[in-house]
Amino acid sequence: MNALEIRATIGLALIYALRMIGMFMILPVFALYAHGLPTPATDFQIGLAIGIYGLVQAGLQIPLGMASDRFGRKPIIVIGMILFALGSFVAGASDDLFWITLGRAVQGLGAVSSAVSALLADLTRDSVRTTAMAILGIGMGTAFIGALVAGPIVAGVIGVPGIFQATGMLALCAIPVVLWLVPAAPKPQASNAGVMSVLRDPQLLRLDGGILILHALLTGLFVAAPFAITDTLLLVSTQHWKLYLPVLLISILPVFPLVKRAEQRGEVRGLFLSLIVTLAVSLALLSALHTEPLGLIAALALFFIAFNSLEGMLPSLISRRAPADRRGAALGVYSSAQFLGPMIGASLVGAVKGHWGLSAAFAVASLLPLIWLTFAIHLAAPEARAPLATK
Repeated sequence: MNALEIRATIGLALIYALRMIGMFMILPVFALYAHGLPTPATDFQIGLAIGIYGLVQAGLQIPLGMASDRFGRKPIIVIGMILFALGSFVAGASDDLFWITLGRAVQGLGAVSSAVSALLADLTRDSVRTTAMAILGIGMGTAFIGALVAGPIVAGVIGVPGIFQATGMLALCAIPVVLWLVPAAPKPQASNAGVMSVLRDPQLLRLDGGILILHALLTGLFVAAPFAITDTLLLVSTQHWKLYLPVLLISILPVFPLVKRAEQRGEVRGLFLSLIVTLAVSLALLSALHTEPLGLIAALALFFIAFNSLEGMLPSLISRRAPADRRGAALGVYSSAQFLGPMIGASLVGAVKGHWGLSAAFAVASLLPLIWLTFAIHLAAPEARAPLATK
């Protein structure tokens, strides 16, 4: 990558990290916090409060992506970060679940993921775009891991309302990065023609459905897993990092060797399907063994090995499949599906847990990867890429 592309990639990865680290810190601590509110929340209300952010995001990714085509990427990103910060401050200003849920919905109005990805595409050449997207994903993954570990610790110091307030401040810190660190890009040509053609592409839809289910599983897991960790390992919420840190670190180790080996041998599709099955197995094990310390730890490690691998593979597969002239539309639909997943997963798992308990919640979650498998099995193998030319 040249200097401009490096600057663009680092700047946009930093925006992602500043925007999402606070969001991720909420995941491992919010369910227990909401149960301890002056008016204790039901499991369904907890799922709704967590998931409504994703629902609003899902509804706005495509229109805001199209607005970035018309008005430019940077203005839409800046407006989105302001709305995201406003929602964070609303959620952090009250211990009433109504206002927390409303704040989460306002956070969702800042639906800038498709605009950020489109801006990165505007600022990078075809030959380095996949690498740039991978770096963006690494930034997101680093924020995710750091936030899950830091969440219980930070909550113990400033509380969950403090995390919401800090999330708002970090979002505002991202605005100077957008305006001055990220290079300017030519204003793109507005085009609405690509949306329907993307929605008619069965291969892209299979990948969109995959990211929806993957993020439904992640959010659903954090509706149920904190209670299993507390009950089985006798860890209070501020000590959950003692489990998350080693599990997440262990889960990262096999990801790059697995994906690299599959790429070299032309077995990406086979690995992809195997990882979906692994998700189902890990959740079934959680259903059966969440009361056993070793079973709980092993099942969580297995889940995150599969999750981290698939989280890296899906954007790469989208970038290979989407035609260059419809990439913005494809990213908008993909981002909408990604943010719709948490609403479905959190609400479903929360409702099942409230009625039938933890074992049933994990068992129902284990069915979602099997549903994914029914349409993922028809996914075409990705086209081989020619090696990059060296200078």
